[in-house]
Amino acid sequence: MVYIFVTAFVIAIILSFVMTPFVRKFAILVGAVDQPNHRKVHTSLMPRLGGLAIYIAFVMTLGIMLPILMKIGVNIQFNAVFAILIGGSIIVLLGALDDRVEISPKVKLLGQIIAACIVVFVFDLKVSFLTLPFGEAYNINGWFSTFITLFWIIGVTNAINLIDGLDGLAAGVSAIATATLLVLAIMMGNVTVIILSCLLLGSILGFLYFNFHPAKIFMGDSGSLFLGFALATLSILGFKQAAIVSLIVPIIILGVPISDTFFAIVRRIVKKEPISMADKSHLHHCLLQIGLTHRQTVLAIYGIAITFGFSAIILSQASLWILILTAVVSILLIMAAQKLGLIQKREKTVFRSVVNMTTQLLGLKS
Repeated sequence: MVYIFVTAFVIAIILSFVMTPFVRKFAILVGAVDQPNHRKVHTSLMPRLGGLAIYIAFVMTLGIMLPILMKIGVNIQFNAVFAILIGGSIIVLLGALDDRVEISPKVKLLGQIIAACIVVFVFDLKVSFLTLPFGEAYNINGWFSTFITLFWIIGVTNAINLIDGLDGLAAGVSAIATATLLVLAIMMGNVTVIILSCLLLGSILGFLYFNFHPAKIFMGDSGSLFLGFALATLSILGFKQAAIVSLIVPIIILGVPISDTFFAIVRRIVKKEPISMADKSHLHHCLLQIGLTHRQTVLAIYGIAITFGFSAIILSQASLWILILTAVVSILLIMAAQKLGLIQKREKTVFRSVVNMTTQLLGLKS
């Protein structure tokens, strides 16, 4: 069975590597290029639509591997496969349109809601359990399960999109998250998640060769939205039956984009700005401002993402320490955010109160 997974991974890498130069030429031909502005790090026109290469490689490899898997009798959850294919196709089409003509945030959100609803209502993939720290796993269903699942898919989809600000950043962080999901799926013996993770990881890595600094092509919204959607759906599928880890482990796996998105939302609420408004205070911007080079910044965030990945694997095996570790990581994130300037003066008072309350509850501060 291992050779099947390795084969799928290698085919996906090759197809993505081969397709990316063609997609680059196509993006230039149709005018899907990224214009430099005050928020952008790059200073020249850059072709977008790179997400198409990731998506095409993923779909083509899946088309090659599915007949083989069926022939040898591998039990695949086809509802999950078609949920990612159909929902992902909507997301990629939406992102590609935005890469070309820049559609409004409301239209993008509507498309994401439609794709998420297909996962939930058509293919019945939902968050099944919620686990309280030091408590039991609760089986949830009905409207609450639906709400949590829709919120998770849309939130993660946008979180990956928000960190796509430097060459290779979103692709690399997504690859690390996918690799973590792959390791956990292997530990749990979830064949469907293993094969889909292999395909997604290979597709990302083949593209990353052209996307790492200095990039020859950007993934655009077609890529970042698709990766976010795929990761969100895979994490739901991967932990659907794993009550012991519930949704906490997937949150930690995606710790970098989720925490960056959280701080971005807080900044905009405090400043009374629209949540969809872009700014230049994301983690990668702050690291650049303190003197790191483009490449150093990306590698530093890769390191943080890998740390989150290892933490998720450890927590999946040791749920007793979830509360303590989550609290400690949260405090460290807030402290680091303050140091880097992710949290401005008006937000610091709120976060300082949260930190003080948390440390007092844990007995770390008298």
